[in-house]
Amino acid sequence: MVLSSRFFFSLRRVLLSTSVLLCLSLLCFSSLTAADDELTAYEVLESYDFPVGLLPKGVLSYDLNTSTGKFSVYLNGTCTFSIGSYNLKYKSTITGYIAKDKLSKLKGISVKVLFFWLSIVTVTRSDDELEFSVGIASVDFPVTNFDVCPECGCGLDCVNKKVQRIRRGPFAFSS
Repeated sequence: MVLSSRFFFSLRRVLLSTSVLLCLSLLCFSSLTAADDELTAYEVLESYDFPVGLLPKGVLSYDLNTSTGKFSVYLNGTCTFSIGSYNLKYKSTITGYIAKDKLSKLKGISVKVLFFWLSIVTVTRSDDELEFSVGIASVDFPVTNFDVCPECGCGLDCVNKKVQRIRRGPFAFSS
């Protein structure tokens, strides 16, 4: 029996279509599996030895280049709250670089000192202390102050709308 070239062409097309469909199915399945395994922004902070409370509740998503440490964190909008005598403001997008025990070149987080909003540019962990720097000055806090994520609008005590006092160290001016 002699098979025509049209038969082989049709068979080849069916096999090719089946192969493409199988590859697409596998690609979709692996994408779903990768999405399920993706860490939250809070888990990423913990993997670099930072507490989750450095970010407010409600992070929508994030991007992280693990080779350079460059990151972006996305919130639903601008987030402001007070903790003790500190007024904090997070923009809807926060960027910077993350490495073990150090956040640097931060953009999108600021603290009100007297009448001025100053950008927090670095956060460094040293043992059980976190040092927050605004460039010309820095202040240390115990890491345990950041075990809980603050909420936009009310900080750490949204049930009673009370502002919780946090322990702080003295300001240190850099030269």
